[in-house]
Amino acid sequence: MNERFEFPARLKKTSIALMVVGLLVLIIGGVTMLGSDDHNAQTRFWITLLQTSVFFLLITVVSVFVQAAASLAQGGWIVAYKRVPEAIGANVWIFGIIAGVVLLYIAFGLNIGGHNPIYHWVHPEGDALLEGKSGFLNKGMFAGFTIVTIAAWAFFGRKFRALSLAQEKAPKNSTKIYWTMFKWSAGFLFVYALTQMSTTPWMWIMSIDAHWYSTMFSWYNFASAFVSGMSVIMLFVLTIKNHGHFELVSKEHIHDLGKFMFAFSVFWTYVWFDQYMLIWYSNIPEETIYFKIRQQGPYALIWYSVFIINFCMPVIILMSRPSKRNYFTVTFMAMMIIFGHWLDFYIMAVPGPMGSNWHLNWYEIGIFAGFAGLLMFLVYNTLAKASLVPANHPLLKEAIIHESP
Repeated sequence: MNERFEFPARLKKTSIALMVVGLLVLIIGGVTMLGSDDHNAQTRFWITLLQTSVFFLLITVVSVFVQAAASLAQGGWIVAYKRVPEAIGANVWIFGIIAGVVLLYIAFGLNIGGHNPIYHWVHPEGDALLEGKSGFLNKGMFAGFTIVTIAAWAFFGRKFRALSLAQEKAPKNSTKIYWTMFKWSAGFLFVYALTQMSTTPWMWIMSIDAHWYSTMFSWYNFASAFVSGMSVIMLFVLTIKNHGHFELVSKEHIHDLGKFMFAFSVFWTYVWFDQYMLIWYSNIPEETIYFKIRQQGPYALIWYSVFIINFCMPVIILMSRPSKRNYFTVTFMAMMIIFGHWLDFYIMAVPGPMGSNWHLNWYEIGIFAGFAGLLMFLVYNTLAKASLVPANHPLLKEAIIHESP
């Protein structure tokens, strides 16, 4: 039961190579874009960092959410591979620091051509609509929500990992820590509801288009992050299993993860359609302008690609039971879903400050690669520090005999 994971040299080299690529791209981008007199190039440098850092932060926090939800539901299905979401969640603080630095610099220090091209609400003078929102959209509120949110997410991510490891040293059949985890999980879901489910996406992403708003935006943002986060868990579980570990993880558990990928792809589409349909039906100019540049303007190709990758492909490929139990199929779809929702975050963030002067090439892909390499390195390194099997967990037997309906 004391199954130990050793960080394979090939995976370590791959993750380091991706991080090096990301760092080189960041440096080259900084020299060529920030050193340029082109305001669009300078804006591109920062909006890409914002988009990708926030995306990776939100998909790693999903692992903390999954642990909390499974704990409150007393679900045994996750126990067989719960070390994976624990390892991802334990490193939320690193992605939180990166995203926090980027966000706070953009809000407080970014000045291109005498104004802030990303968060226009920073200088609302002369704009009656932004002045009316200044009670909420201001630097103090932005900094407060950002710091408190990231600190809380980081705390719970590390706390859940610590409680799980403490369970290993607890007396056999002891449930004290199990119920402690139950209480902390309730606290996290309360925090998550007040951050990811409501205020945080408004501040970080929706306020880029400060003249526009949607009451469904946070749920849309959550759906995109959640299905991506479950796909990340799937990739780590299958990679570790492919290296001869996770003997307790069967096709039943993979089927469960596949169902989450399928179900929340459909849920994302439901929220996507509701938000779009209500704005289209009302036909209010200050609302429809958000979709006009995305659907009918220069981003149309990405717009329709996002819909095809994030809805059509999961429905066609993952609907059947055998497909969700096929390791190659779910691996391929997990990668497609992550990429598709990274594009989704791109279409949320970039059109506002960039307008028709958008780019999606070496800089954007390189930054994504750097974050992916960092995630791989941190998670595998964390997994190697403890047993892959939570041997003393009260629901371990349930996980072993689990069958996916």
